[in-house]
Amino acid sequence: MKASALTTRAAAALVAVLGVAMVAHAQAPPVPRAVTFEEAIARALQRNPTIAIAATSIARANVLVRESRAALMPYAEMRLSNVTLDAARGFNGDTFQPQNQFFFTPSVSVPILALWRRSIVDQTRDQIEIANRTVAEVRQQVAVATAEAYLQVIAARRQLEIDESALKTAQAHLDYATRRLEGGIGSRLNQARAGQTVEITLARIEAVRILLRRAQEALGVMLAEDGPVDARGEPVFEQPGTIDEAQWVAARPDLQLQAAVKRSSERVIRDAFKDWTPVASANFQPNFVGPAGLFQPARTWQLSFTVTQPLFKGGLKKNLDARLAEVSLTEATLAEARIRIEARSEIRMAQEALSGAERAEANARRAAEYAREVLKITTTAFEVGATTNLEVIEAQQTSRDSETAAALAEDATRRARLDLLVALGRFPK
Repeated sequence: MKASALTTRAAAALVAVLGVAMVAHAQAPPVPRAVTFEEAIARALQRNPTIAIAATSIARANVLVRESRAALMPYAEMRLSNVTLDAARGFNGDTFQPQNQFFFTPSVSVPILALWRRSIVDQTRDQIEIANRTVAEVRQQVAVATAEAYLQVIAARRQLEIDESALKTAQAHLDYATRRLEGGIGSRLNQARAGQTVEITLARIEAVRILLRRAQEALGVMLAEDGPVDARGEPVFEQPGTIDEAQWVAARPDLQLQAAVKRSSERVIRDAFKDWTPVASANFQPNFVGPAGLFQPARTWQLSFTVTQPLFKGGLKKNLDARLAEVSLTEATLAEARIRIEARSEIRMAQEALSGAERAEANARRAAEYAREVLKITTTAFEVGATTNLEVIEAQQTSRDSETAAALAEDATRRARLDLLVALGRFPK
């Protein structure tokens, strides 16, 4: 009984240990897969579902083009019918219509003149261009969002490195204060202050780790990955040379979309007169009857030409298309003018922000170097008794804040370069 009880307890303990291990493994966060900036942008443009959803408009426009072209193609059909009368029809012993007859009537219709139908084909083709321009704009939006998520990962990791370095410094100071206290030459106050700095830094590290994980998850979502994605390396943004308005107008997808909308509306307005042009068609229809009747030969055919001239269409939708196109043209023209003004402002602001960010980054880097030097001098002075514990802690905080300011300045410079490329329509390439 004792051996059995021990075996049962051991098995229960083993199950408990395995259960704890499995729970710990299940709760362990996934290890992010690292990608370069170029890989991140390429994967987002290839796999992000937002782009795929926008691309369906291209397929829809192609279907509409094929549908409109079908109205210009020949149309063939056949009809088979059977007629049974209560009795055969005839007189003087002759039957001119049998009681039961089969009719087989194929027909072919060919449009000869249909300018308004041709105009519909051209107008639906314009919708393909509009759809392509829309997808291009969505692609840029996805690429920019991916780039911002990537930069956020870099900034969060940089901040984590700063706080971890500050933790090492604070921990070293705590260890020194503890040794002094244990040696009888320090004070509990100095040790408590150093310990407080360590705990505050640990709390900051935990908060920054959460920010880093959120940024990695956001990047993973943009890349359509089922898990977080890490950044490997910093992006290198090209420095634009001379800025030519004609070039950035041709490169910006939002302006190109408005230009396509304008061209489509102008075509609808130009083609408005075609709604009132004649429509001509030809129809060939052979007839096969069996059995034949006296007045119904077994085989006949007829060829007809039809010309239709619209005279009055009332409130039909087709009459309103030109007016709707005029409204669309006005909207697109105003939107294009607004986007041009905003684009010039964005470019000017991006240039100024980049210049200011580069200067601020240089200043922040020098300030961080000074802060590190001050911390080193203050720590050395404290160890020889030339300064107090408060000055060391203040120097630590100042050094950490200076490193954070330098990291923020670096991030601001990267984002300013990205904003300038986006404003010029040069991102993504």
